[in-house]
Amino acid sequence: MSEGADRTDSAPTRVAVTGTPGTGKSTATDLLADDYDVIHLNDLIKGDDALWTERDADRDTLVADLDAVRERLGDWTGVLDSHLAHRFDVDRVIVLRCHPETIEARLEARGESPESAAENAESEALDVILSEAVAEHGAENVYEIDTTDRDPAAVAAAIRAAIEGEREPSAGTVDFIDYI
Repeated sequence: MSEGADRTDSAPTRVAVTGTPGTGKSTATDLLADDYDVIHLNDLIKGDDALWTERDADRDTLVADLDAVRERLGDWTGVLDSHLAHRFDVDRVIVLRCHPETIEARLEARGESPESAAENAESEALDVILSEAVAEHGAENVYEIDTTDRDPAAVAAAIRAAIEGEREPSAGTVDFIDYI
């Protein structure tokens, strides 16, 4: 469990919505913005050159300075959306999962290289973000949601249910190892 986090029946004040790129994080959290303060961390990082240290030319991505991001976030509350969100001090982590073939197709459709899309699909199959979230926050604070066959409104409703304590933690319930 992360420092300062305790599990209660009330809604948590800091929630990470994380997952491999292409799982539907931003689309779903956009639908929650009327009810929660949503921070799209990747947009924040891209918009402030003080929050990244370098550009990874091979992946055409920015390398986030997590300490600078922590300082910039300060005493935030709400929903933090990013594939990096689980790396911050939160009360609850919601990991969106999606079949790797679907991730690969989504990422290529939005202009990612086939190599990048394949790397992200493999990461999803190997539970990379889920494993990091459980290691950082404990299985009792991690909720998995399979987004593969759900529309964004259904994903947002499942996230809301996890935030509001209407579902139990569920780390380890989604399995895409057959992709490998």
